[in-house]
Amino acid sequence: MIRVVAFLLGATLLALGAVWLADRPGEVTIAWPWLGQRAEMSVMTAAIAIVLIAIVAIALWSLLRFLLRSPKLFSAALRERRRRKGHDAIARGLIAIGAGDARAALRHAGAAQGSQEPLALLLRAQTAQLAGDRAGAEEAFRAMTQRHDTRLLGLRGLFIEAQRRNDPVAARLAAEAAAKEAPALPWAGQAVLEFRCAAGDWEGALHVLEMQRRGGMLSRADGRRRRAVLLTARALTLEDENREVARALVLEASRLAPDLVPAAALAGRLLAEAGERRKAGKIVEAAWKASPHPDLADAFANVRLSDSARDRLARTQALARLTPDHREGALAVARAALDARELPTAQAALAPLAAAPTQRVASLMAQLAELEGDEGRAREWMARAVHAARDPAWTADGHVSERWLPVSPVTGRLDAFQWKVPLAELGEREVLEAREVAAPLLSGNGVDAAAASPFAAPPAAVAPPAKPAPGPAAAPPSGAAVAASGSAAAARAPRPAPIIPLAQIPDDPGPDAAREEALDAEPRAEGPAASDGPQSWQRIRQLFR
Repeated sequence: MIRVVAFLLGATLLALGAVWLADRPGEVTIAWPWLGQRAEMSVMTAAIAIVLIAIVAIALWSLLRFLLRSPKLFSAALRERRRRKGHDAIARGLIAIGAGDARAALRHAGAAQGSQEPLALLLRAQTAQLAGDRAGAEEAFRAMTQRHDTRLLGLRGLFIEAQRRNDPVAARLAAEAAAKEAPALPWAGQAVLEFRCAAGDWEGALHVLEMQRRGGMLSRADGRRRRAVLLTARALTLEDENREVARALVLEASRLAPDLVPAAALAGRLLAEAGERRKAGKIVEAAWKASPHPDLADAFANVRLSDSARDRLARTQALARLTPDHREGALAVARAALDARELPTAQAALAPLAAAPTQRVASLMAQLAELEGDEGRAREWMARAVHAARDPAWTADGHVSERWLPVSPVTGRLDAFQWKVPLAELGEREVLEAREVAAPLLSGNGVDAAAASPFAAPPAAVAPPAKPAPGPAAAPPSGAAVAASGSAAAARAPRPAPIIPLAQIPDDPGPDAAREEALDAEPRAEGPAASDGPQSWQRIRQLFR
C-alpha cells in the first residue's frame, strides 16, 4: 500500500512539473562562437533532447561492453553447461548406487569424470565399492583427501577400506588424521579411543576422552563413567609396579563411579595394604550396595590382613546384611563359613539356594559335604554342578572372561563387560538354530536332543556311579553317557583366545566382494549326514558358550 501511494505521489509531482513548464515556456540558447553556430530551443525540447542523448549513449556503451566481454561470456556459458551435465550425471549415478544398479552407476560416473564437483569423487568411490574395485575406491578416497572440502570424507573412506583389508596400521593413521583435523568428529574420536585401548595406551586414551568431553561428544555421566574405567585399567597395569600411583588412580575412579566393581575391589585391597581400613570399608560397602559381587566380598573380608577366618566370617556377615535378599551375600557367607569351618552357618546360608542350585552353589554344597565326611553326597553335588545352571560372569558381546577387562575383545568397545549370566544373551532364534544343528548329531548317537539341550532342567539328584555287574562282557556306555562325558570334557578344555579387532567397521554402500565369494564357495550341507563333523560341533559350542 505504501508503494502505491509513493508511486501516485511521484506521478503527480511529475505531471505538475510538466504543466508548470508548459505554462511558463522558456528558451535555451547554445552558441559555438568558434564555429559561428547558434541554436535556440525551448526548455521542454532541450530536456527531451538530453534524455534521448543519454539513452543512445547507454545503448552504445552496453553494445561495446558486450563485444569486449563476449569471449569470457561464451566460456562461462560452456562451463555452466558442463556443470549442469555433471550435476545431472552425479544425481543419476547416486540414485543408481542406491538402487544397486552397478552398470548404470559406472556409466554415469564416466559421464561425471571431468566434473570438478566434490560429489563426483564420492560417486566414483561408491561406484568402485559397488563394483568390488577396492583399489579404485581407495584411489578415489585418496583424491578426496587432497581437497579441503572432502578431506574428512576421504579419511573416513580410507579408514573403512583399511578395516576391510585388515590393515590396523593404515586404519589408525586415517582415524588419527581425522581426529586431528576435527577433534569433535564422533567416529574418529571413538576409533582412536578404541585403538589406544586395544594397545594398552591408557594415558593416550584418557587424553582422547578429555578431547571428546571438551568437544561435547559425551554427556557428563558417560564421561565420568568412561574416565573411571580407563583409570581403573591404568591402575591395574601399575598395581605391581607403582602401588602408590595405582592407589591414587583407583581412588579417583571410585569417586567418579562408586558402583564400578573392579575399581572398588582394587581400592579396597590397596587401601587395606596401606592400613586405611575404614576408608577401604566405606568404598567397598558403597559398591556392594549398588552391585554385590564376589570380589567385593573378598576385599571386604580381607580389610584387616591379620584377621582370622572367624573374623573374616563376621565381617562378611555384616556385609551380607546390607543386601539381605541378594544371593551373592549368601554365597559370600557360605564361602567364608567353609573357610572358618563353621559348617552349620554354611548350611544355613546355602539352604535357600539348594532348591535350584547353580554351579557355584553345587560346588559349595560339595565342599560342605566333603568337610562333613559324606563322600557320596560330595560326589553327587559335584555331578550336579556339571549340569547346573551357570552363574553370573563377566560377559561382553558373547565373550565370557574370568576377570574384568576394560574393553571388549570382540568389538573393542570400552566398558562393555557386565556381570550377568552368559546364556541370558542368547535369544530364541539362536536357541532354535542350535537345536536344529544339534538334532542330527545327537540323534545319530542315540541321544535325545531335548534332553541334551543345555536349556533343559538339571536332574534333581544324580546317584553315584555304580560298579558294573560281573558278566562275560561289560555293556557299552549309552549315548547319553557319551554325550555327558563329551560335554564335561568340552567344559574342562581350554578355549582359544578370541581375535581382538581394534575397531568396529562402519557400514557403507559397497559390498564386501571377498566375503561374498567365500560364502558362495562354502559348501551347503543338506540332510543330517552333511551336518555331521567337527565344524558343526564348533558351531554348537559357540552358540552355547
